[in-house]
Amino acid sequence: MSESNKSVLYKLAGLFFSIRGYNLIIIVLAQYLAAIFILSPDELTLSDVLLDVNLFILVLCNALVIASGYLINSFYDSEKDLINKPYKTFLDNAVSQQTKLSLYFIINFVSVVLASYISFRAVLFFSGFIFGIWLYSHKLKRITFLGNVVAALLAITPFFAVFIYYKHVENIIFFHASFLFLLILIREIIKDLESLKGDFAQDYKTIPVIYGEQQTKLILSSLIGVAVIINGLFLYFFNLGYMVYYFYLSFLAYIALGILVWISSKKVHFRILHNLLKLLIVVGVFSILLIDVDLILRKVLLKL
Repeated sequence: MSESNKSVLYKLAGLFFSIRGYNLIIIVLAQYLAAIFILSPDELTLSDVLLDVNLFILVLCNALVIASGYLINSFYDSEKDLINKPYKTFLDNAVSQQTKLSLYFIINFVSVVLASYISFRAVLFFSGFIFGIWLYSHKLKRITFLGNVVAALLAITPFFAVFIYYKHVENIIFFHASFLFLLILIREIIKDLESLKGDFAQDYKTIPVIYGEQQTKLILSSLIGVAVIINGLFLYFFNLGYMVYYFYLSFLAYIALGILVWISSKKVHFRILHNLLKLLIVVGVFSILLIDVDLILRKVLLKL
């Protein structure tokens, strides 16, 4: 392989990591699974959902805006990431800061143009989503606790786009959103513990920087307690099908997390906890398939 080809592959790999391509794949899958098995009306067939052009554009716009968000976040956090994530930053830097900024504007422009195919409301939604991500990356993420809350809200925003599209209003949807919000919020605070050194050096007013590690762990314990309560409400009030086993698993995971948070003290410990929470989120995405196995069989075998 020539040096020029190696350079192109290196830059493509750097771009893939900069836009967190692996996260985007999971987010796209999660939106389609939610659309098929939770949000779309029962009378819609699997092919109706998969071949819905408006839904495809909606999911694509979400993916593009999130990718641009990762780019602008990488742009603003380059110095902090150099301290906290030197190896990952080395690969991210295969794409220059100027290129990231140019791609950021191009991707956002394309997403808004695509949204105009759906409706003017979609244009307003994605314009607001883009602005929210920029405001978070530029200002809000440096503000104590508010940055964590906004990050968690932005993370669940793509699912609200699909929710609004289908106009599907049920209590279980709000419980799912609350469960996911808390899971992401806990992960964001653990990320702050993991990134304490870089945040302190760059004057980010995160919870660990302002209140210290012990107080942060108390806050995490409180949030984990709320998450356990929501988990219990899910198990008590809703018919979750075989997905009930995921909530049993998450209940045990939260108990284990509450213990592990207090015995963790090093960056590598918090990174492990962060990755375990990411795994719990990914498992939760695919567990959507278990909510109604009969519905899956009907949609796949009978209505395809």
